Amino acid sequence: MNIIFPIAAVFIWAANAVVSKLATGAIEPGAIAFYRWFFALIVLLPFCVKPLLEQRTTVLKNLGKLTVLASLGMVLNQCLAYYAAHTTSATNIAVFLSLMPLFGLFLAVPLLGNKLKKQALFGAIISFSGLVFMLSEGNPSSLLASGIKQGDALMFISSLAYALYSVLLNKWKLPLKPWTSVFCQVAIGALLQLPLLLVSDSYVITSEAFPMVLFAAVFASVLAPWFWLQGVRRIGASNATLFMNLVPIFTVLISLVFLGNPPTTYHLIGGGFVLIGLITAQVKVNALRLPLSPKAA
Repeated sequence: MNIIFPIAAVFIWAANAVVSKLATGAIEPGAIAFYRWFFALIVLLPFCVKPLLEQRTTVLKNLGKLTVLASLGMVLNQCLAYYAAHTTSATNIAVFLSLMPLFGLFLAVPLLGNKLKKQALFGAIISFSGLVFMLSEGNPSSLLASGIKQGDALMFISSLAYALYSVLLNKWKLPLKPWTSVFCQVAIGALLQLPLLLVSDSYVITSEAFPMVLFAAVFASVLAPWFWLQGVRRIGASNATLFMNLVPIFTVLISLVFLGNPPTTYHLIGGGFVLIGLITAQVKVNALRLPLSPKAA
């Protein structure tokens, strides 16, 4: 039953991809990006204030690194996903989310000195072939003429930012308790995204948008990371990372129920190749440990 924990985390993150799409007509992307971390901060405060005070000296010494991590994991990764949802589908968002461990394997080569095995490279080729097929809607040559959609480009940057976040977290190994580190990053992330709220056309949380903000803040930003940490402790980081491959599958099913969007043929074919490539790359490769951090989109 230990696999329930990573599955629960992945299911919540997949659901949040659908929530991001639903939110496009209910709240400004800059507003939900800020409120997500603001409310997560309030939820975490009672549990984190004491350990934060106990480690305040260590926090101040590592404030620069915490700011870099928050900028990558909370600002670039999360905020870009909300903007991306305006011009791409929830399924595409999910596919890019599932590619983050693969991006991390490549970034770990120059930053951590890891060796990239042939199996990982082969899996990457398969995955990116599937991604190109999906993004081109079954006609890869069309990408040369029209390029990829803005939302897909934003999701590529978003996923790359989180992969870099994962590698740096692994490289720096901050001497902080996990939730203290998360709390600091959430606080910094909310502060950095305050300007986006202020320049939004509207920063009012409507009755329609409130459940979406609450889901992103509590479920995607607090509960999912807790489930993920429990899964990593019980089955190991490498095994837990494999469950990220379920993100597109869960997202397609949830989209079908809440958005009424059945997957297209090119989604099924392209997404299938992405999954095959990811599994090929990860099965016998020591996958990068995903951090205890609120995830995206």
